[in-house]
Amino acid sequence: MTTLALTVNGQSVERDVPDNTLLVTYLRESLGLTGTHVGCDTTQCGACTVRLNGQAVKSCTVLVAQVQGAAVTTIEGLATGGRLHPVQQAFKEQHALQCGFCTPGMVMAAVDLIEHHPGPLTPEFVRSELEGNLCRCTGYHNIVKAIVMVAATQPVAAAA
Repeated sequence: MTTLALTVNGQSVERDVPDNTLLVTYLRESLGLTGTHVGCDTTQCGACTVRLNGQAVKSCTVLVAQVQGAAVTTIEGLATGGRLHPVQQAFKEQHALQCGFCTPGMVMAAVDLIEHHPGPLTPEFVRSELEGNLCRCTGYHNIVKAIVMVAATQPVAAAA
């Protein structure tokens, strides 16, 4: 067992967890943050993408023992003061979701993409950068439109 202490969505949390617990399992089962989805358990689909110390990671292959003292942001931590994050708002406006299963991971990957590549982005670049996030419903067209729209209109302040 490990006593895991970290910051999740700006809140300090501490729990005893088995050393072999995956970050996605910890978030969902220990903290009740079910917006981070489990899709493949092999980093193939991106549904479990969260931000770890300001970087997008696929939480299905990160052990909690690796994140001691870290800052994690999940989809639940993006909206502030009852207002959607700009990327969430763009996904809504551009109809960039259907079933919603991939959406949290896709949004988290988009926030990371925009933060690390500020300024206008081409659809081709966005598509290449989203390669590790799968959507089985939308064909990516509206997802790409949403990300390009946000990148062109404003800098995105991302939570750590």
